[in-house]
Amino acid sequence: MKRILLIMLVLGTITIQAQTPEAKLIKEFDAYVEKSRKQYQVPGLAITVVKDGKVLLKKGYGVRQLDKPDAVNDQTLFACASTTKAMTATCMAMLVDEGKISWDDAVIKHLPDFQLSDPYVTRDLKIRDLFTHNSGVGNTDFLWGVMDIPSDEVLSRMKNVPPSYSLRSSFIYQNIFYLYAGKVIEKVSGSPWEVFIKKRIFEPLGMTRTYPHLQMVNDANQSSEHYWVDGKITVISRTNADAIGPAGSVWSSVDDMSKWAICMLDSSKYAGGRLVKPTTWAELFKPQVIVPADEFYPTAQLTKPNWTTYSLGWFQQDYKGKKVNFHTGSLAGETAINGQLPESKLGVYVFGNLDHAEVRHALMFKAFDVFALGGTRDWSSEFQMLYTKLGQQYEQKQKEQDLQRIPNTKPSLALTEYAGKYASDLYGEVIVTADGTSLNIAINHVVNAKLDHWHYDTFSGWYDKRWGGKTKVQFKLNTAGRATTLEVEGMEFTRVP
Repeated sequence: MKRILLIMLVLGTITIQAQTPEAKLIKEFDAYVEKSRKQYQVPGLAITVVKDGKVLLKKGYGVRQLDKPDAVNDQTLFACASTTKAMTATCMAMLVDEGKISWDDAVIKHLPDFQLSDPYVTRDLKIRDLFTHNSGVGNTDFLWGVMDIPSDEVLSRMKNVPPSYSLRSSFIYQNIFYLYAGKVIEKVSGSPWEVFIKKRIFEPLGMTRTYPHLQMVNDANQSSEHYWVDGKITVISRTNADAIGPAGSVWSSVDDMSKWAICMLDSSKYAGGRLVKPTTWAELFKPQVIVPADEFYPTAQLTKPNWTTYSLGWFQQDYKGKKVNFHTGSLAGETAINGQLPESKLGVYVFGNLDHAEVRHALMFKAFDVFALGGTRDWSSEFQMLYTKLGQQYEQKQKEQDLQRIPNTKPSLALTEYAGKYASDLYGEVIVTADGTSLNIAINHVVNAKLDHWHYDTFSGWYDKRWGGKTKVQFKLNTAGRATTLEVEGMEFTRVP
């Protein structure tokens, strides 16, 4: 009888513990995550929530690849993409602690071959500026998105990029300057970025399933990429960001990301010590530049921040009177978000395998509400409505552009006369070939499209990787009536004789 009573007492204790307020919140949030995943039709998702130095939730949802049974778990590998940037900034912070570099050193002091198109910016750009997207150089993702060239050549071509605005006067998101940061880390430390980050961050934190480059990943438990193509979710080929590694090439699992999140919430402490000094850690999160509204996330239309800034590898805003540090990561068919509510010691990391599924933002803000700030807003539904509306506006603009087409025109030349090689010191080369009533273009042997006549000397068609959408190519003729210039996606190429 006593034994039965003891068993009942133990079972009663377990039941009481399972129904603690925290456990109830975790259970409700867990259900919200799965509901949201289905709402956004994301095939697979993984999330971790950490608070006060411990993991509250660490779980996978859905499948690694559509129409296959393999489930996502907390060990499944996803692309960290641009959430890598905070890690690269922390690597530089370690060298600052060691006295090997200063945030305000000129880049050219450590990279003598550093050269941009503006001599003044070349001389004056600081190490700090590499992390804050205010160099004056606009987006240059074409250097790795439509080219297959090594990192050194990517950097070499930067001297051909004209400035978009004056140094430190504005903000335009820039991946390539994080590649420069990686080169500085290598020059100052003597170790390539991918070796440094592994030895100085991943190994100390016990992040055994985190890889600096995609080429290092050889594991069956990894997610596939998905994209909406012709109204259907489709598995697509993988994007490789290794050429700009320090900007976005890390691969990891939510199990490992929970370790990173806890470390960066607690002034970079981990079981064996700390990554950087407390003052250096604070510098990483100090606002460096104001982010204008048109360069911030559309989510601000609903969260309504009073201020938006960027620190060293983190976007920032206020939410319910509290500071938020966060950063998204996006590669074709892959998403991530890393968010902090530092005052509450609360962190969230979300991976997904559907292109730009903004459920990531919804789950971050929902976690802030559930585990710290209170509130019952259904962020998944609200953000879905917001992004659906934005998508509709984009489609309307596309339709309006199509209405600009002038009917019943003909090309100025026979299609074979457009064929040839067009080149640019900055953008590489385009090979144009005639194919019956169409033109084929091959940009740097990486991106291909089949084009039909649109009007006059403009041709339009789909990229062969259909998730890339459609493009328009305009040919310009000289006074002799010969096609001498080709323009595609804002890139201009000159015909090679």
